[in-house]
Amino acid sequence: MSDLQAQIIGKLRGGIYKRGFLLALIVVFYVLLITNLEYVPTRLSAMSIIKSAFPPDWSYAGSVFKGMMESINMAVVGTVMAAVLAIPFGFLAAFTVTGKKGSQLTKTLLNADRSFPELLLAIIFVRAVGLGPFAGVLALGLHSIGTLGKLYSEVVEAIDPNPVEGVRATGANSVATTWFAVLPQVLPEFVSYALYRFEINVRAATVLGFVGAGGIGKPLILNISYRNWDKVAMIMIVIVVAVTLIDAISGWLRSKLV
Repeated sequence: MSDLQAQIIGKLRGGIYKRGFLLALIVVFYVLLITNLEYVPTRLSAMSIIKSAFPPDWSYAGSVFKGMMESINMAVVGTVMAAVLAIPFGFLAAFTVTGKKGSQLTKTLLNADRSFPELLLAIIFVRAVGLGPFAGVLALGLHSIGTLGKLYSEVVEAIDPNPVEGVRATGANSVATTWFAVLPQVLPEFVSYALYRFEINVRAATVLGFVGAGGIGKPLILNISYRNWDKVAMIMIVIVVAVTLIDAISGWLRSKLV
């Protein structure tokens, strides 16, 4: 992984943490200032939940695996869609391509797109296209376009100009120059960022089912509501194993690309 890529990923993670912390503060203040809080005693405790969760319900593993595969498929389709659609935005957002004004305008649009969390977009798409994984795919894809478009633009801005000038010196037009001098430089990092985004989308897809957007989140929220803690434990184990394996494989692939 290049130093530029590591810096960009670090900034992206920092931005995600800051936005998440800010959103959590807003929710807390909303609850405290607008709603009426009332403590209702309950027999549930952390220890009772843990005792009910173990051993997990291993007979439920087949159903959980199907739900996890649906979440992974949602992440795959959403990431591929975003990885392709973000390419023109990445070039338009690069100041070396469109100049300062064009770059600022496109980056503003991408920032606006990234400001809406996947869960909020999923709620909107559930209302627009109905319940199911299609709404989740649209939510993941739309949010990822903003993130990948910004990352792609930084890659385009950092390319080596010498190959570009060499191809232009042969009399090649803009299309040929982009094909032979620009794309070979940017495609490995484009794919690397798409894989990194896929890791994030897998984790995001696990909760979109909370609002009816498909995936493992639906049985998770239902079993939490019914207090089937042994089934909840089984779901959590599958999620942890799947996310860990995907992160390891994706990290290995990214190390080979860049």
